[in-house]
Amino acid sequence: MPLDSPGPGARDQLAAVVARAGQPGSLPGPLADTVSSPAPGVRAAAVLVLFGVLDDDPSDHTAAPVPRDLDVLLLARAATLRSHPGQVALPGGRVDPGDADETAAALREAREETGLDTSGVEVLGTLPPLPLEYSRHLVTPVIAWWRHPSPIRAVDLAESAAVFRVPVADLLAPRNRGTTVLRRDDQEWRGPGFVVRHAAGEYLVWGFTAMLLDGLFTELGWTVPWDADRVLPLPPP
Repeated sequence: MPLDSPGPGARDQLAAVVARAGQPGSLPGPLADTVSSPAPGVRAAAVLVLFGVLDDDPSDHTAAPVPRDLDVLLLARAATLRSHPGQVALPGGRVDPGDADETAAALREAREETGLDTSGVEVLGTLPPLPLEYSRHLVTPVIAWWRHPSPIRAVDLAESAAVFRVPVADLLAPRNRGTTVLRRDDQEWRGPGFVVRHAAGEYLVWGFTAMLLDGLFTELGWTVPWDADRVLPLPPP
């Protein structure tokens, strides 16, 4: 039995953000960093941002503006992958020719990666596509609510090292937040970071996934003050 069920509250807040996303200029910050005319060679991709009510192991952080049992689905990519090895990510991937659209691609990828029964997922809509310049992808976030949760697992260990449901309150807790710094090709990129502690291990959420979650939490009004001067070291390459 969920401890503090968010019920329709969190779901309706998410649906409202999706509705606002359809209005030009309505989303500030990183969620508004859209591309109207993709450059040649940029590939379409999609991720599933799936929220639900965690049945067990809720957050022990009670000061967050969300119920302790609201969670989001994440996975840890296999360390042997050529692209973004070892990073924590949202389920998703490229849009294949057989996919009807970005939503279909996100659901297919989530099913293939986590064993998710997508019949229990309510798709609330999409946010504008966001550029992932380093790997030349244009990524559409698909926002969804887990009406009927199903068992999940790392279906292919060559692709995913672990799959887990993370309490949103844990991500929002100031003790688990900080800034990450990536230096590459004489350039510096700074972004948000979240520390995730799970039975499978301790992980750092950073890069595109952290930027997307941070922007979404801010737009939802869920973010609480945290120390942006605290630098979280990146995992070794």
